[in-house]
Amino acid sequence: MNTSLLHLLSRNWGWLFLRGILSLIFGVLAFTWPLLTLNVLVLLYGAYALVDGVFALVGAITGGSTQPRWWLALIGMVSLAAGVAVLLWPGLTALALLVFIGATAVVRGLFEITGALALRKEITNEWLLILSGLASIAFGILVILFPGGGAIAMVWMIAAYSVVLGIIFSVFALRLRKHGHSHPLPA
Repeated sequence: MNTSLLHLLSRNWGWLFLRGILSLIFGVLAFTWPLLTLNVLVLLYGAYALVDGVFALVGAITGGSTQPRWWLALIGMVSLAAGVAVLLWPGLTALALLVFIGATAVVRGLFEITGALALRKEITNEWLLILSGLASIAFGILVILFPGGGAIAMVWMIAAYSVVLGIIFSVFALRLRKHGHSHPLPA
C-alpha cells in the first residue's frame, strides 16, 4: 500500500467531507421543497454542479481525493461545464435538462469507478468510491430513461441521488480522518 498517498488523502479529508455535506444539504433542500419551479431547480442544480466542480478541482490540486488527480480534475471540469451550461441557458426544456443531468451523472460515475479501480491496490474501502460511481450511473440512467415522470419525481430523484452521494462522501472522508489520527505523519 502506498502510505504516502494515504497520508495525503487523510490530511485533506475535509474537502471530501465538505463535498459530502454540500451534497446532503442540496438533497434535503430539494426534498423539503418538492414543488420548486423548474427555473429554481435549474438554478439550484447549476449552482450545485459549479460548487461540486470547484471542490473536485481543489481536491485534484491538493490531492484531497482518492481518485488519481487527473481523473478528479476531469470530474471537476465536467461538473463545472454542466453548471455553467445550465446557468447560461436556464430556459432549457425539462426534457433537455433531465437528459443533460443524466448524462453528466453517468459520465461522472464512470470516472469515479475507473479512479477507484486504478487505486484499489493503494487504498482500502475503495468500494465506497465504486458505490458512489454506481449510484451516479444508476441515477443518470433512470433520469434518461424516464424523463416524463414529472417535476416532483425529478426533484425527488435528484434529492435522493444527492443525499446518497453526500452520505457516501461524508463516511469515506471520516474514515480518512480517522486514519490520519491513528497513523500520524512521520516527523
